[in-house]
Amino acid sequence: MKNKYRILKIVVTVIILGLLLSFSLRRFSREQITDNKISVKMSEKTPVYFVDEKDIREIVKKENPSGKVGDLNIPALEKKINSLPAVDSANVYLNLNGKLNLDIKQRVPVFRLNKDGRDFYVDEKGTEFPISRTYSHPCMLVTGNVQPDEYQKLAELVEKIDKDDFSKKYFIGISKNKDSYSLLTSEGNYRVEIGDLDNIDFKVKGFKTFVEKYLVYQDPQKYSMVSVKYQNQIVTTLNPYFKENDSILKAGKMELAKAPVAAAKRTEAKPKTAEVKKASSTPVKPKEAAKPKTHTKETKKIEKKPPVKAQSKPKAKVKIE
Repeated sequence: MKNKYRILKIVVTVIILGLLLSFSLRRFSREQITDNKISVKMSEKTPVYFVDEKDIREIVKKENPSGKVGDLNIPALEKKINSLPAVDSANVYLNLNGKLNLDIKQRVPVFRLNKDGRDFYVDEKGTEFPISRTYSHPCMLVTGNVQPDEYQKLAELVEKIDKDDFSKKYFIGISKNKDSYSLLTSEGNYRVEIGDLDNIDFKVKGFKTFVEKYLVYQDPQKYSMVSVKYQNQIVTTLNPYFKENDSILKAGKMELAKAPVAAAKRTEAKPKTAEVKKASSTPVKPKEAAKPKTHTKETKKIEKKPPVKAQSKPKAKVKIE
């Protein structure tokens, strides 16, 4: 019984609302839809101005030339507004007092893509829509041959950059070369190579560590690329147009050019070192020979004593003879 009572209550409520609506439509069907009876609300969180309230009012007038409430085709008007490229959704309805309400939600660009010489916006859903002649929304600029199936991940990357103060300070653009993505920086002329769009948090954290531990003590013009696409390592490329790097690179090229000659000199240097060793060994012999000189002096001293004996011997011989 309770369920039947609830159903009956709902049916009666619907019938009453229908009667009131039909009565109001009959009452206001002949009335004109003036500007003060048109209410346009933009319900997006981020303020964008691709579609102006003035443009919506003009569309209402075009869809209803007579300007009467009874001649207004609400479904057709709603479909017309939804067909606008920058409109995400539109809800059109009439109040009981004959006031026309239009609740419109515009598309909010996540990034602006330059592809094949054509510029357009992409929202968080990965939907493309053209740029406006009257309004330009500030967002990340992306260049390169980005495929539609990559829009979602790319939008997530841009949102992470916008939410992180460090990334928002450093990264001002994204470029794609072949299958590798790079982040363009606001300081210096270097770019941060990230490779694919996977493990973005880890890659950005690696670059942050490199900046805080090393790059803050260097001139940002020193590098042309900082690569964080490899796991657990950061690879840097020097900027050849930086004066200090120019001398370093030239010195490195000169060393590479001299490398074969140096190897030949080293091979020739080995026998020379052997000869030096021989030469160094010869001075030892004179030192050893110096000792016999002392012996010769001793022998001379000894020979001075026996002359007396030598003289005595001949005397003996004389005596024998």
